[in-house]
Amino acid sequence: MIRRPPRSTLFPYTTLFRSRAFHADRPPVWPIFKWSHDDKYFARLVPDAISIYETPSFGLWEKKSIKIKDVRDFSWSPTNNIISYWLAEDKDVPARVCVLEIPNRSELRTKNLFSVADCKMHWQKSGNYLCVKVDRYVKLRREKNEKGEKMENKYYGHYCNLEIFHMREKQIPVDSIEIKETIIAFAWEPVGNKFCLIYGDVPNICVGFYDVKAGGTVTLIHKLERMQCNHVFWAPQGQFVLLASLRSVSGALTFIDTADMTIMNHTEHELASDVEWDPTGRYVVTAVSWWGHKSDSGYCVWSFQGKLLRQCNMDRFCQLLWRPRPPTLLSVQQIKDVAKNLKKYSASFEVKDRLALTKASKELIDKRRALMKDFRSYCDKKAEEYNEQKADRLRLRNGIDTDELDSHVENMEEETVEFFIKEEIVQLGE
Repeated sequence: MIRRPPRSTLFPYTTLFRSRAFHADRPPVWPIFKWSHDDKYFARLVPDAISIYETPSFGLWEKKSIKIKDVRDFSWSPTNNIISYWLAEDKDVPARVCVLEIPNRSELRTKNLFSVADCKMHWQKSGNYLCVKVDRYVKLRREKNEKGEKMENKYYGHYCNLEIFHMREKQIPVDSIEIKETIIAFAWEPVGNKFCLIYGDVPNICVGFYDVKAGGTVTLIHKLERMQCNHVFWAPQGQFVLLASLRSVSGALTFIDTADMTIMNHTEHELASDVEWDPTGRYVVTAVSWWGHKSDSGYCVWSFQGKLLRQCNMDRFCQLLWRPRPPTLLSVQQIKDVAKNLKKYSASFEVKDRLALTKASKELIDKRRALMKDFRSYCDKKAEEYNEQKADRLRLRNGIDTDELDSHVENMEEETVEFFIKEEIVQLGE
């Protein structure tokens, strides 16, 4: 029996004909391929190199891989054809983080790092910043593994550093932040210059919100202590953030407005395993997947303020995804003009909001206005008839005008009614 090596196959979705197959030389790490923002390139990690392929030919770019000794991981910029990667330490040679521009292969920035155990790269969605979370150690030992078969690195005295690359500034300055506690989660604000950090050990979990300013300044703007959370989920448009304790019994959820750091709501969704914001940032779904829990599967829909809008328990519920929103047809300048003149249109928006709130349609309002107009016309007509009949009323009432109460005071009689009240004083005991 011949055992074939595992392979990955790429298919263009328009033709569904196989374009190319790749054999896995080692156990694959998902994702096997990482795509550039414009789908012009895709790349994979191979021993001591990064192989970049181009579309639509799916051939190796420039017919050779980028040779990088001890490269451990890489990541594409979400807005430019730029790759960031890091190299492990090799004896006296320090670890390195590099930013490489494609296709000219020019190194935009490098950063040397010492005592590095691992690195994780986090790009901001707008491509303005790159954060490299560096796990460092105080002491390193070579020890045998549990089976006693081979030597492995054992790290002692862990601490973390955050290296912030300012990608839009000249020469790409880098800021460093040292975090003594264990970092649990990190997430950039998609649109803006803030990031959120969860760190610490149970029960002293802390959440820090940091602001990155031009010129290389990173400041802590707010800190929350003793929180129950292990994941950060920013709204697609920024500002609002959901702190969630996923895959835990409590399922704690905290909704925060980072404009003034207001906690809008504390709530729970027990055993929640997934969180999905809708593309507008107005709604968010928390779900209990059947893949993780065989009971109590279902989902909840929340407003961005943390108000529960719908709860649905569903047997064997696995996953919920929002329909992607198509890109806007407006240019960047048009979006800025709308934001600048938004107050001009606020009055009309408020009228529309009131109409939606009262559920009164335009046709119903027009009908009510027509009825009011007919009623006023009828009142005016009857008032005119009443005035024309005044002479007849005077003749029938012997010349006495009864249209007004105080028209004939001499014909009125005053009557006084008195009530006698008994007054009694009662002494209350102490």
